[in-house]
Amino acid sequence: MEIDEITDQILGAAIAIHREFGPGLMESVYEAILARELELRGLTVRRQQIVRFAYAGMVFEEAFRADLIVEGIVVVELKSVSRLEPVFARQLLTYLRLLRLPVGIVLNFGASKLSEGIRRVVNNFPPSSPSRLRVNAHASWHCTLQYETGPTVP
Repeated sequence: MEIDEITDQILGAAIAIHREFGPGLMESVYEAILARELELRGLTVRRQQIVRFAYAGMVFEEAFRADLIVEGIVVVELKSVSRLEPVFARQLLTYLRLLRLPVGIVLNFGASKLSEGIRRVVNNFPPSSPSRLRVNAHASWHCTLQYETGPTVP
């Protein structure tokens, strides 16, 4: 499945969920519902994915947790706040760079209209890289996903 197809599925599921429940639930509830809806649509979803980060001999065992990673290539950062702040997109871009992934989506379920709470974030890879294998060639750090045992979605 191509990235655009995956992001279309994510956005379609998010819009359906927002229409059903509206704003006001906790972020963790939206996360669980969205993960389940995406799985029902046939997508692989990892929730609260621990990301290990190493830099110059320093290791951060749990540098951050990605809310959702869909099909191993799209990071979804969920919010349930009154308005999106620019820092949310910058935070997601940092996650994308560390994970060397191409695209992410910030979804704010706290918005009165979900269309006002969507930000697509693209990791700007070098343009000469093949589209399926783009990585940050000059990176001096290493980042890995740490998988916990147990089901992906409760």
